[in-house]
Amino acid sequence: MSEERTRTTGAITSSELLSVVAARELAGRRTVFAGIGLPTLAAELAHLTVAPEIEVVYESGVCGAHPSHLPETIADAVLITGAEAVLSMPALFGCVLQGGHIDVGFLGAAQIDRWGSLNTSVIGDWESPAVRLPGSGGAVEVMANAREVFVVMRRHTPRSFAGELDFCTTPGPDRALADGIRPLGAGITRVITELGVLARGGVGDELRLVAVHPGVTVEQVRAATGWELKVADTVTTVEPPTDAELRLLRDDVDPHRVYLR
Repeated sequence: MSEERTRTTGAITSSELLSVVAARELAGRRTVFAGIGLPTLAAELAHLTVAPEIEVVYESGVCGAHPSHLPETIADAVLITGAEAVLSMPALFGCVLQGGHIDVGFLGAAQIDRWGSLNTSVIGDWESPAVRLPGSGGAVEVMANAREVFVVMRRHTPRSFAGELDFCTTPGPDRALADGIRPLGAGITRVITELGVLARGGVGDELRLVAVHPGVTVEQVRAATGWELKVADTVTTVEPPTDAELRLLRDDVDPHRVYLR
């Protein structure tokens, strides 16, 4: 899919599309563990639309952030001013996350498999990788302890939606259970991509295609997936971003284009 979609409002970038769709998925959620980038855009847009009471938690220990403008890193001082609380790492991970107080964790990945395990470590062989990536950060704890996890993937290709991960950085609950570890949450329940939305219900479920963006076919999504993708009985078409959503995203959430490209 190209970077842009044409509507009456003009060109819509993939960043805008993914942010809007992810924001809609946050309807009814209360606490979100968000990363910098698209998850921050989605959480801020959700606060202005479908989830006005949402509380955003950052890995730096900031809880209930109310930044005057978008943070550029999780350590950006703008997150602290006006925040409900700033916790130490032991308190954040030991009490908030492991205490089961996070409704949704937002994660990104270089690769994802059909069961919702993630790779953010290496592409290629471990000893001599083609690409070495940042690693886990707090993703393992988020996966294990958030009630559910959303993933936003900019690219939907057989390499990124892999039949077998090059390396498992963050095991989903099925893989964790196979190793004798019982996670608290359901793991990944939504994956939002440039082609559509994949979903799973929890342990024992594979990701399946539940929605496509306008102009995308089920066959296109299957061809772009590195395993035999299951498809829901009814695949819906995602409503394109509305003029109101785009105005909020462009003019209120990210007017300086910190993350919108």
